[in-house]
Amino acid sequence: MPQTHPLDNLIDNNRRWSLARQEADPGFFQRLTRQQAPEYLWIGCADSRVPANEIVALDPGELFVHRNVANVVVHTDLNCLSVLQYAVDVLKVKHVIVVGHYGCGGVQAALTNQKLGLINNWLRHVQDVSNKYAPSLAAEPEGAARVDRLCELNVIEQVVNVAQTTVVESAWARGQEVTIHGWIYSLNNGLVNDLRVDIADPDLIDSTRDHAVQRLGRAD
Repeated sequence: MPQTHPLDNLIDNNRRWSLARQEADPGFFQRLTRQQAPEYLWIGCADSRVPANEIVALDPGELFVHRNVANVVVHTDLNCLSVLQYAVDVLKVKHVIVVGHYGCGGVQAALTNQKLGLINNWLRHVQDVSNKYAPSLAAEPEGAARVDRLCELNVIEQVVNVAQTTVVESAWARGQEVTIHGWIYSLNNGLVNDLRVDIADPDLIDSTRDHAVQRLGRAD
């Protein structure tokens, strides 16, 4: 009797997906192999409940994606920076979108200083955001409301981090049009909230961040 593999169900799903794709659009895979020309780079959380392409209803090839725990952009993370450089320099994306989500487990762990092992070194970056905005966070009720506010603030700060990378600075210096955006996604209803932190000019980084943070306070 043949043994089953624990991933057989995923292979079966793939076969059905491929067949359905070809039936709905016979030329889909042929087009996909010829070129990828996305206009967008999505930098999001690795949370399995936040599927980038599905959220914005884009096909494969239309959205370049990088994901990590708590959608953090660190200037020493060569993985993220390599993705960013390829997206900006080679693919010529016009928009980089940092996307967090409410109820993020990584953000909650950073806020409550949970001891989870190696990941705490990574979440130290989110704790830096928490420390920076400590008075604002203290004004929020403990629990979900405070976590969600830090999720929003974390997105804003990561947008700034993207804007301050050498990759984006170099693109702007040569006149390439690249805009950095900040969104946050709600698991409760599947909707994206635009945090209105859109940066396309290095001279507007600080003012754009400050206005976005101020708008959070007025939204209460």
